[in-house]
Amino acid sequence: MLFRNRFLLLLALAALLAFLSLSLQFFHLIPMSAARNGASSKSRKRIMPDPVTEPPVTDPVYEALLYCNIPRVAERSMEGHAPHHFKLVSVQVLIRHGDRYPLYAIPKTKRPEIDCTLMANRKPYHPKLEAFVNHMSKGSGSSFESPLNSMPLYPNHALCEMGELTQTGVVQHLQNGQLLGDIYLKKHKLLPSDWSPDQLYLETTGRSRTLQSGLALLYGFLPDFDWKKIYFRHQPSVLFCSGNCYCPVRNQYLEKEQRRQYLLRLKNSQLEQTYGEMAKIVNVPTKLLRAANPIDSMLCHFCHNVSFPCTSSGCFDMEHFKVIKMHQIEDEKERRKKRLYLGYSLLGAHPILNQTIDRMQRIAEGRKDEVFALYSAHDVTLSPVLSALGLSEARFPRFAARLIFELWQDREKPSEHSVRILYNGVDVTFHTFFCQDHHKRSSKPMCPLENLVRFVKRDMFVTLDSSSTNYHDACHREGV
Repeated sequence: MLFRNRFLLLLALAALLAFLSLSLQFFHLIPMSAARNGASSKSRKRIMPDPVTEPPVTDPVYEALLYCNIPRVAERSMEGHAPHHFKLVSVQVLIRHGDRYPLYAIPKTKRPEIDCTLMANRKPYHPKLEAFVNHMSKGSGSSFESPLNSMPLYPNHALCEMGELTQTGVVQHLQNGQLLGDIYLKKHKLLPSDWSPDQLYLETTGRSRTLQSGLALLYGFLPDFDWKKIYFRHQPSVLFCSGNCYCPVRNQYLEKEQRRQYLLRLKNSQLEQTYGEMAKIVNVPTKLLRAANPIDSMLCHFCHNVSFPCTSSGCFDMEHFKVIKMHQIEDEKERRKKRLYLGYSLLGAHPILNQTIDRMQRIAEGRKDEVFALYSAHDVTLSPVLSALGLSEARFPRFAARLIFELWQDREKPSEHSVRILYNGVDVTFHTFFCQDHHKRSSKPMCPLENLVRFVKRDMFVTLDSSSTNYHDACHREGV
């Protein structure tokens, strides 16, 4: 009896010690080995995601879940973090629109039944959702730049239209906006309580899903959403290149990149077999099915937990989905190695990056307008910018992805300004081309604004392996 009691006591003690150890690790009370300036050595190597939750090998289902970005719990965020003697003076946000209905229909199958009306009693939910609908339903009371002024301000179809923003997409950006508002407005007071319209710069492409995503983020972001202060500019190009869109060399890189994609697909016999099986199910030629981009529709089924489409000849299934998704992942890996997409990205992203640094420089010189800028865009906008910055490990932009440029002023040396780059809440500044070697050359805790300016004005063309020294010459050079 005594032996058994001792054994039970020891067992209980061991369980208590194990619990305490796990609890201390969970609440970060046990220090982790840190690299220079407090960053962990592991975080210096990886951008996304948390290695604790990432599978040891590439898992297409896990990657698809990340892409869906289903709103569940508040995410961790590193926005707004800086040494105490730095003051936040400007924030520029580039977002991808939220979850949307597919852009393509799978031939001879029923469209997925997704409801694009907004309902407060349906998941996913956000505390501001009902107020957002009420506010938007009253109309803006002001006009946006044409053709935005003729677009609906929120999704409102019982069966989603092609490419339409869903309730999930609205909630994703209400959540983004509230998170950024808590950091930039409540904590850092980026905008004064009596902020004026010229302190915001808002721009979107001419798609309802980007306009509505931008409005949802702003509604979550601003403590007082005043229509008189909201004005969206229209951007005709998904590259946000404004008057600098003509670039023949960029288009040549894109053509070569598309050729690389085609050749990689031809090498993948499993992919071709999968497309053949799926084509038989819907009784269409394989070429026609592939042109319908079935993964776009299947991702909608996956993200909304709706069964894959079926016909009398069978059903699309998870194995089909995994093969196509895995090929996308392999394609992204080869894309980084071949660097054709990098050439396209450097020229494709230069106009919007140039606009970004011009705004930063004006604010660094003392201007008080456009301290918060929002570009509501697409995956084909964010992806080139990420690549051009050198963020090769960053995953393909998920729904409601956000890329943020922060500008900070050193209170001890007011003439000095620094930048931070954050992707989906993760600080990726020291993974960029322009600041990856900063710690080797400087003891300053943040990346100087001059580094980013020099990169955009000069070093982007060096990275392009070009003798050109400006955007126009790089776009028109011979011999690519």
